[in-house]
Amino acid sequence: MVFNKDEYKEEFNKQLKARAIKPSSQGFKIKLFLQKAENSLLIAKHTKEIKPTEDQPKKLYWDYWAITISYYSMLYAAKAAILSKGFEVNDHDAAQIALGHLLVPDEIEKEDLELLSQSYKIFEDEYVKYFEDAKTESYIARYSAIRTYTQRRLEEIFSNATKFIAKISLILQE
Repeated sequence: MVFNKDEYKEEFNKQLKARAIKPSSQGFKIKLFLQKAENSLLIAKHTKEIKPTEDQPKKLYWDYWAITISYYSMLYAAKAAILSKGFEVNDHDAAQIALGHLLVPDEIEKEDLELLSQSYKIFEDEYVKYFEDAKTESYIARYSAIRTYTQRRLEEIFSNATKFIAKISLILQE
């Protein structure tokens, strides 16, 4: 699906009216959410690298949780970034909408950041896609009875979560 900034803006306003996205002045939570994101990513790494013994659950079940924890690490980072823009979200879909609307710059904003030598602050739409993909896979891992993951797919989701959190940490550094 092609990223459409206008659709995200429209959906953001709907979510705002529905109170799934709310204005917030609780900026002190930004650091706490970033810490949760970074530590959850470490837990996901540990979980994906587990080599279970015979008396432990099969690797497949550890992989389910590695995917889910990777996604939640992204969700916590997203909540920090959204809070930095003065909003909080009530659910996963609202987080994705807020990311797309509040963080992905339009062309004029991109040009301004590049002129100011702050292109590192550009949150590309691919990061919203990483979030959406991980959200979907996490849902499947939690609720599907028969889904196996290749090691490549697990690594892809974990790698995207790592890039996502690093980008948000860089943007929020100031």
